[in-house]
Amino acid sequence: MDQTSVSGPRPSSRIPTIDLRPWLSGDAEARAGLARTVDQALQSAGFLLVTGHGVDPGLRRDVRKAARAFFALPVDVKEAYAAKVGGRGWLGPGAEANGYAEGTETPPDLKESLTFATHEPFEDPVVNAEWYAPNVWPREVPELRPLCEEYLERMAGLERELLSLLGYALGLERDFFARHMDRPTYGFNINWYPGTDVVGAPRPGQFRIGPHTDFGTVTILDRQAGRGGLQVYTDPADGGAGWEDAPYDPAAFTVNLGDLMARWTGDRWRSGRHRVLPPPTDVPTEELMSLVYFGECTPGTLVESVPAPVGRVAYPPVDSHVYLREKLDSITVE
Repeated sequence: MDQTSVSGPRPSSRIPTIDLRPWLSGDAEARAGLARTVDQALQSAGFLLVTGHGVDPGLRRDVRKAARAFFALPVDVKEAYAAKVGGRGWLGPGAEANGYAEGTETPPDLKESLTFATHEPFEDPVVNAEWYAPNVWPREVPELRPLCEEYLERMAGLERELLSLLGYALGLERDFFARHMDRPTYGFNINWYPGTDVVGAPRPGQFRIGPHTDFGTVTILDRQAGRGGLQVYTDPADGGAGWEDAPYDPAAFTVNLGDLMARWTGDRWRSGRHRVLPPPTDVPTEELMSLVYFGECTPGTLVESVPAPVGRVAYPPVDSHVYLREKLDSITVE
């Protein structure tokens, strides 16, 4: 693919960097100012950069190092951990095509993933079987499990703080969203994006991850910058710039909203549309790795749009996990 056809302009000023420290320990005025910034940003792009989160950069580095050791294993070793989309284990090349979530026929995404998720037992055996299956930890990289479990514990805490902030930013109770987190599911993908020296030249219309929106509530992304990196979409009809490179701060998490949160807010806030560009053909060894935490709520949560004047569209109520399953199935390459 011609890289000039998908490269974007300068990063968007519609995606601000917010410091969580005023939310965690600031006064009422500082919290109110932060909430106004969050509300405005989520109405336009559905994305934020978040600093002041307290997550040790060394932990993020160590998770990547352990995951890279797994991805470097021979294919026949990795195949022992093969899983389907939404499962636990290894998603090899060709497993996903995220563009299908938008109804766009597209070649498979140019990535491999290690996927983990909630594993604590649930009361309902049917729900338990579908959403709380045990994680599969590669024996060849034993250090991966304690690192990921520590990382996921930190992500769960950060998600709760973000959801409390989002409730406050809408003028609702702080636990308006967070109270649906008593037994939440979550997904965690470690996405490895090899260079063209590994995957070859991209096919027409092929991306590392095709254009899509996420499906759940809040996604927390720890990413690396690169030529074949993240782009976000803002609608030109609303004064946006179309596709453009996402701003990057190595200290920050990139946070975006998913479809369920957009429905919940009655489209006051956007589900952040994004894509990951193809690997650059002129830098064949560029590889990137992203740590992606997909926040979800407790199975059976009924997501109902908040009424006007906060909400703008009244969607029919939807069961959170019926919606999630339909979306996961849509991106699975048969």
